[in-house]
Amino acid sequence: MKHKIIISSLLLFFVMFNAKSQKVEQSIPEKTRILFLFDASGSMLAPWGNELRIDASKRVLTDLVDSLRVNDKIELALRPYGHLTPAKERNCEDTKLEIPFAPNNNDRIIDRLKYIYPRGTTPIAYSLLQSAKDFPQDDNYRNIIIIITDGIESCDGDPCAVSLELQKKDIFLRPFVIGLGMEEKFASEFDCMGEYFNAKNINAFRTVLNGILTQSLSKTTASVELLDQNGRAVEKDVNVSFINTFTGISEFDFIHFRDRNGKPDTVEVDPVLSYDVVVNTVPPVVKRNVFLKGGTHNVINIKTPQGELKINQENTFEYDRDVQVLIKKSSQSEIINNQAINSDEKYLIGKYDLEILTLPKIKINNVEIKQGETRNINLPAPGRINVIYSSKGIGSLYSIDENGRQTWIRKLDLRGGKASFGIQPGKYKYVFRSDRAMGSKYTQIKEFDIQSGQTLNIKIY
Repeated sequence: MKHKIIISSLLLFFVMFNAKSQKVEQSIPEKTRILFLFDASGSMLAPWGNELRIDASKRVLTDLVDSLRVNDKIELALRPYGHLTPAKERNCEDTKLEIPFAPNNNDRIIDRLKYIYPRGTTPIAYSLLQSAKDFPQDDNYRNIIIIITDGIESCDGDPCAVSLELQKKDIFLRPFVIGLGMEEKFASEFDCMGEYFNAKNINAFRTVLNGILTQSLSKTTASVELLDQNGRAVEKDVNVSFINTFTGISEFDFIHFRDRNGKPDTVEVDPVLSYDVVVNTVPPVVKRNVFLKGGTHNVINIKTPQGELKINQENTFEYDRDVQVLIKKSSQSEIINNQAINSDEKYLIGKYDLEILTLPKIKINNVEIKQGETRNINLPAPGRINVIYSSKGIGSLYSIDENGRQTWIRKLDLRGGKASFGIQPGKYKYVFRSDRAMGSKYTQIKEFDIQSGQTLNIKIY
């Protein structure tokens, strides 16, 4: 009975440990804060359809705020700008958080909108900077900002730089910017701030606002299909990173997984952002500017056909340290991987140049990796040289090729009585001069051969 209790306890421990080890490490907060950065500058008095632009935008925004009162996972806030001082005063700090974030403050926002009247200038950058203080610090919320404007920055600020800096500080996600009847030529002024929409009329404004809410608040999932060169979804076990296209910061990382049926994981992702999806194969594959459709499942197809490379060598213990292999794409200078000898690693299909850090170095170019195959490179085993000398001195070691041409491969710094090192089989020459020699004419030169597995003792006097 005692043994059964112990076994049961162990099983319970492993179940609990396994559950803890498999907890979800990355998740999207369930609650959302939305700040409306609302243009109330003098230009909002311009007509738009059958009414003033300010009246139309307040009416549509009021309807939206009213519709959100049923969602208890959303908090709202209102920060207008350009509504406090006349335009002639050119107040570039004309903004105020009129209604801060709080639960069930929909009526307060609706009431305050009634009394906002356009007066001043358009300090978008300053208003955006001040909005950083509007979001309470709370990791249980996503922070979203919706900028509603009919004009560009008028105070020499840089809204794009401010937006980028605040996103990098994780103050809010990529802003949504809604232009009210803006000319197309101004689109570039806002694209760098966030996702820009141009609402040409009142109905378009309403549609854009509703679309932003759907995109922001609906549960959105994605799966990454790693395809071979024939388009089959078979690749797996690779680290995948979702990089924020705007900030360059990683938002989500996971190791790609397939179940028994070959289906990839479904992960929940934030649809407010656009992503550069990086599949960290060797070399990596990047799919840029991936926009996800909110409220649905998105499948991201990326071709990552791979094969394996293995460099085999016996007796590597002859070298004083692990032998590494520098991997480059053929005819390119950048090292894309360091692979240990006698290990196998996956690479994208293609041709690669190898530099094997034996003594001397071995270079093999245009090694082709094919899909689903292992390319084996077999190297001859090294031998070992023991250099024994009776006097200190300076020397060099050269390799001699089949044409008799020599290549310097290492310095012989003989200052300890003996030097010992592993070396590839081949023909070599050492050149040595004793510290006691009275001239270069006493330089010693000797050629020798070494075979795989051989230990050669060389005495220098």
